Amino acid sequence: QVPFVESGGGLVQPGGSLRLSCVASGFTFSSYLMSWYRQAPGKERELVATITGTSEVTNYADSVKGRFTISRDNTKNSLYQQMNNLKLDDTAMYYCNRRPIRLDWGQGTQVTVSS
Repeated sequence: QVPFVESGGGLVQPGGSLRLSCVASGFTFSSYLMSWYRQAPGKERELVATITGTSEVTNYADSVKGRFTISRDNTKNSLYQQMNNLKLDDTAMYYCNRRPIRLDWGQGTQVTVSS
C-alpha cells in the first residue's frame, strides 16, 4: 500500500496558482506533523512547508513564504498546499511525507511553471 498519493500538479504560467493534495494511509494521520517537499531536476529534495497535527503551527521555507499555504483535513487523512504567484523556480516534483519521514515516498506530482 502506497502511504502517500499526491495530485494536483500541472503546467502553469508564472503568477498562476495550483492546489496540491495528498492522501495518506497506513498510519494515524492526525498524530503526525506533515510536510511538503520538492525536488527540482539536478537538485536535492528540499523541505517546503510543515504543519502540526492540529494545524496550530505552520512553517515555510523562505522561498515560498507568503505565496504557499499548507493545510490539512484529519477527517480525510489529507494534506493540501495552495500555491499562489508561482515562479519559474517553483518547478519541481512535489511530495508529501510525515515527520519523522517515512522512507517509502509516494510518486509525487509534477509542477511546471513556464511561460
